[in-house]
Amino acid sequence: MAAFEKNVEATIPALRRYARALTRDSEIADNLVERTLLRALRSKRRFSGGVARDRLYAILTSLNHDRLSSLARPPTLSPLEGNDSPDVTGSDAEGRDIERALSALIEDQRNAFLLVVLEGLTYREVAEVQGIPISTVTSRLARARDAIKNALEEGGVATPRKRSDQ
Repeated sequence: MAAFEKNVEATIPALRRYARALTRDSEIADNLVERTLLRALRSKRRFSGGVARDRLYAILTSLNHDRLSSLARPPTLSPLEGNDSPDVTGSDAEGRDIERALSALIEDQRNAFLLVVLEGLTYREVAEVQGIPISTVTSRLARARDAIKNALEEGGVATPRKRSDQ
C-alpha cells in the first residue's frame, strides 16, 4: 500500500468521529466518510505529499455543507432519550446540556469548534480546512464558546445570532 493510502487509512477513525459529531447520525456520517475517501482517492494527485488530514477534513466539511444545502432546511436532530426527565442529574444531564448547546450553534461555528475541541486541529489548520482567514476562525470559536457558556449558565440554549462575517 502506498504512503498516501496508508496516510488516508490512518485518518479514517478521526473522520468518522468528526462526521458523527456533525450529523448525529451514524449512517449519514459513514456515507460522508465513504464519499470523502472516494473523492480523495480519485484525486490523490492533488494532495501535496505529507499529511492528508487537513484536506480530508475540508472535503468532508464541504460534502456535509452540500448535503445540508440540498435539504433546503436545517437537519432534523434526533431528540435525546429522556431529555426532559426531571430525575436526570450529574454527568448525563451535563452532557445533554452541552449537546443541546452545540446543536444550537450556527453550522460554521459548530464545525470550527468541533475541529479544534474534538479533533485537536490548530486554528491555522481549521482556517485551511474551512478556507477562511485565521481571524475568522478565532471569531467563530469565541462566539461558539460564549454561546455554549451562556447556554450552560442559563440552563437553556440561547438562539445564536447570525453575523454578517459568519
